[in-house]
Amino acid sequence: MSETRSSVNAPALDQAAIALLRGAHRGPVVAAEDEEWEASRRPWHSGVDQQPALVAHVADAADVEAVVRWAQQHGLAVAAQPRGHGATAHLDGTVLVRTAALDEIAVDAARRTARVGAGVSWQAMFDALDGTGLVALSGSNPSVTVVGLMLGGGLSWFGRAFGTPASSLLAVDLVDATGTSHTVTAESDPDLFWALRGGGGDFGVVTAVEIALHPAPELYGGRLAFAGEQAPEVLRAWAEVTRTAPDELATWAMLMHLPDLPQIPEEVRGRSFMSVDVMFVGLPDEAEALLAPLRAVGPTIRETVRALRASEIGGIAEEPVEPGPPMRAVSHPFDVLDDDVLEHVLATAGVGSGTPLVGVQMRHLGGAQTAADPSTGPGAQIRPGYVLAAMAPAFSPEAAAVVDEALRGLVSAVPRSEHGLGITFLQADQPIEDAYGAEAVGRLREVKQAVDPDGLFRSNHPVHPVHPVRPAPAT
Repeated sequence: MSETRSSVNAPALDQAAIALLRGAHRGPVVAAEDEEWEASRRPWHSGVDQQPALVAHVADAADVEAVVRWAQQHGLAVAAQPRGHGATAHLDGTVLVRTAALDEIAVDAARRTARVGAGVSWQAMFDALDGTGLVALSGSNPSVTVVGLMLGGGLSWFGRAFGTPASSLLAVDLVDATGTSHTVTAESDPDLFWALRGGGGDFGVVTAVEIALHPAPELYGGRLAFAGEQAPEVLRAWAEVTRTAPDELATWAMLMHLPDLPQIPEEVRGRSFMSVDVMFVGLPDEAEALLAPLRAVGPTIRETVRALRASEIGGIAEEPVEPGPPMRAVSHPFDVLDDDVLEHVLATAGVGSGTPLVGVQMRHLGGAQTAADPSTGPGAQIRPGYVLAAMAPAFSPEAAAVVDEALRGLVSAVPRSEHGLGITFLQADQPIEDAYGAEAVGRLREVKQAVDPDGLFRSNHPVHPVHPVRPAPAT
């Protein structure tokens, strides 16, 4: 395969070339000299200073086709990005395709499917499912796009009950390296469809997907919040819950240390909290029986657990829907939650530990996502039993160094699973092998070579290195 294009060798764009694209394009095309440039190029991820060559806001699939053909003619790579939650510097020098206007949602409740445009957020999807008794395999943040999560093999509130988001892909509308739109299914192109189920956006520009929906006539969930000092008791109770939980119950435990900053409300500024987020597919009484060990810890200081509509799913974890300060983070899959793990987490990140980390979370995985058939896509199966994740803001290189040391210390004594998570859990500098392993990545590279041999398409985590990899020195 030829070397993927980079910003280093990207040709300079003259006004005549840009005018050609604008003449073939319905949506706005924004160049560096335009007033809208700074806002257009900036991703949601505030820690990435994204430097594309051009930004094209597409209005429909025909716009995407025009951009791809134009980029091919002018020697530029193409990267699709609705908002940029998972942005990395790998998109520098590309024609950045903004897909936010591709907002189609068509729910077929009888078939339990939905057709979803590439710009549709999870909150819009939740809203569309209200009253249907159906759910999609959603993540926790309502501002992330449906397509981004599906392609990246992320985790879902409903993963234990129904499987991974990637496994629910039924069909993908994609513009290929020739600038042609077509629909990819397991029957029409099994290798490419396999790669799209978790392999990321390296194989074309996706304009829409068809996804499976799942029956969930009753939902019960929300957050149980405790004082930070109760963390030891809460974590041990949570571990007990996870050991016997049915697949219908998903719970995530989180230690939060709110910084002493003026933008934090005074009543919680500088305080620590321990929370457990809950999603249960079933009736309230059934859920409460399963949560009894947590209730036995003592009264909560705040809770939002209740019967839920589909449109309320995005509020469970109370995650930010607008960009915040630059963050450093880690996601560490592991298999066994024992007393040693709990004691280590409490010692390194509990109240009184002096940790700079603002959030330390453990998610219970397993269930249907572990039992899925791995041959149907790299993101179809999630095998670890748990994931330990943590984050903290880093306002300077010095602060980043302190946070990175704390992150390493947190995960150092927790045996890492031999199996990874999806691409959506990779940090900017992590190789894609950390998500799927060498065998699956080898197959992804074969698909990339077959469908995009010139490296026209660029994703946040390219399956081929963007720059040549230097051989290791001889020993």
